[in-house]
Amino acid sequence: MDVILHLGAHRTATTTFQHYMRDHVDDLAAQGVGFWGPQRTRKSVFPGLFRATAAQKGRNVARRAEGRARMFARQAQKAGVSELLVSDENLLGTCVQNLHAKRLYPGAGERTARVSAAFGGQVRRIVLSIRSQEIWWASACALTVSRGHPLPSQARLDAIATSRRTWRDVITDIACAAPGAEIEVIPFETSAGRPDTILRAALGREVPRDSKLRWLNRSQDLRALRATLTEQGGDPDLLPDDVGRWQPFSQEQAAKLREDYADDLHWLFAGADGLAKLTEDARLERAGIILPSGAMTKGQGYDTGQSQGHLAQNR
Repeated sequence: MDVILHLGAHRTATTTFQHYMRDHVDDLAAQGVGFWGPQRTRKSVFPGLFRATAAQKGRNVARRAEGRARMFARQAQKAGVSELLVSDENLLGTCVQNLHAKRLYPGAGERTARVSAAFGGQVRRIVLSIRSQEIWWASACALTVSRGHPLPSQARLDAIATSRRTWRDVITDIACAAPGAEIEVIPFETSAGRPDTILRAALGREVPRDSKLRWLNRSQDLRALRATLTEQGGDPDLLPDDVGRWQPFSQEQAAKLREDYADDLHWLFAGADGLAKLTEDARLERAGIILPSGAMTKGQGYDTGQSQGHLAQNR
């Protein structure tokens, strides 16, 4: 059985992709394709995998997590699964961890290595979606603030903007951690609103097209963020009294982040030193700044069937 990892990244329509997969899980199962999403990986498969300390009574929780992953993988194989697609953006880390570290996925290599080891070297392909850094970081900031975390300071924003770590470094770390796996990199700008593009890259063949035009778990705009801060007892005046997307970076900082992304794409177009392949859907025009209309539900609460009035769970 081959294992295919969809590692995110966050803020690149991962929730939309996971809903699309659940819509087609039966059809894919008939083709021998199994699917594990966050509801499975975070609750029963990988808890404890990334912990460095032992639990009570000296139990090695990371090793126990590896054992669970292999056990569940064997069960899937015995059930007729020939390709197991695992999609969980938190396998790389979280947005909060990135903001605290002030750089992109600093633990990507170690975490990918642990996941690969848990599957006993069966990882055949890794799919990663990337997004222009000034928009990715802005979306990550909006997400964390909407969930009760403090606004990033100007010093933190400056450290992020001047960090030398880019998607190229994340991809290189992943490649070193799973040297036997193919790595497919998909620009969010060309795949927005098309979760089938991600699945096509993951399986390497034609897949069911998505017609629902969903846009799930999108970041809140400024008006919504100000209202959320008010509900949380915070100061909404810390945010601009404006409309549209919150861009916490200055024009100079945003320009630096855009330049970093252009360099990343140039590296990928040039072959990525043989480490990864840039995947684009040649049949589609490049996405503009307005993403598809449709459902714009936010949060993991939607994933678990909760009403929109419930607070979203941490991702």
